[in-house]
Amino acid sequence: MIKRLKRFWLRVTNGMAMSEMWKQFQADARLSYRLYSHEVDTRRMPGTGRVRHFFRMVRLFFWAIVEKLSPARRVLLIAALVMMAMNIHFSFNSGGRHESTQVYIGPLSIGTWGELLLLTVLLLEITDRVVMKRDLQIAKEIQSWLLPPAPPVVPGLEIAFATRPANTVAGDYYDVFPRPGPNLPGGTYLIAIADVAGKSVPAAMLMATYQASLKTLAATPSTLTELVSSMNNYACGNSQGGRRFTTTFLAEYDPASGRLTYVNAGHNPPMLRRKNGNIERLTEGGLPLGIIEGTTYKSDSTTIAAGDWLAIFTDGVTEAENTAAQEYGEGRLMAALIANTAATPQDLLNGIMMDIDRFAAGMPQHDDITLMLLKAG
Repeated sequence: MIKRLKRFWLRVTNGMAMSEMWKQFQADARLSYRLYSHEVDTRRMPGTGRVRHFFRMVRLFFWAIVEKLSPARRVLLIAALVMMAMNIHFSFNSGGRHESTQVYIGPLSIGTWGELLLLTVLLLEITDRVVMKRDLQIAKEIQSWLLPPAPPVVPGLEIAFATRPANTVAGDYYDVFPRPGPNLPGGTYLIAIADVAGKSVPAAMLMATYQASLKTLAATPSTLTELVSSMNNYACGNSQGGRRFTTTFLAEYDPASGRLTYVNAGHNPPMLRRKNGNIERLTEGGLPLGIIEGTTYKSDSTTIAAGDWLAIFTDGVTEAENTAAQEYGEGRLMAALIANTAATPQDLLNGIMMDIDRFAAGMPQHDDITLMLLKAG
């Protein structure tokens, strides 16, 4: 019997310790609260007492939850709650005895019928979640095909990158791939990182269009600014009037000269740490893609010498929050870049990702995290 109970417990918990499950529950609870609370005005109305304000919050949260269900499931849920509320035991004294009555429908009390209805709603929601999870897993696999499985071999550079979606699929994109040129025997390498506004499925779909347009347009003879302008014009046709814009950093690296030409289209300015310790930010460019068609972009260039580091990241890195709602910030990222110059890019990348986890301390991730580190050798 004890062995069966242990097997049952292991099956339910997947071998997780109680402390791990508690942290997972806290993260899920915070995420659920954020989902519903952003639709609720929690401010107390002038002249409203605490009790009245409490019941107002209960009512608003109730409708925030109920309206997430389909109309049929709303009816089932409300019917279940009413039935459970009607399951009241009426007690009275008759000849020194306490008796109670319950309302029965067939062999079951009305409260039990309510509980069964509530279980039905729960099972229907679980079914939806399982189907959606399966579809998202397929989408995740497809998205993984669009991202490089490992850094390419680039003469003069060591590269490491990692991404961590806030949900199953992400709106962040990164890649490093060769771009042959007629005047360059070895060609150049295109370095790209992008962040689509929003997250989950809509952002992931636009990320796929970004990847397709980048790979197609990069194969045409054009300057980097012409490439970015063409991508912007294409993005404007899929941005819902600028609401679904994409910030991106695109750079073209020439291994023969160590020259890096770049365009920053509204993205977080990458950090270029020189061997002597100086920090430069790569800011030249223009608006994010998909806001205004026909936008003109500017480029800038710099030379990357041996011992220099380049950190390119999305805002999910610096805006990761801890339990006190403090952000990880660019200062921590810059400090890690300055203090660990002897490490390899992969070791430093692993260290930064672990530092973000320690900082967040189990808080739910609210944005996709992508980080790329390059070191000139």
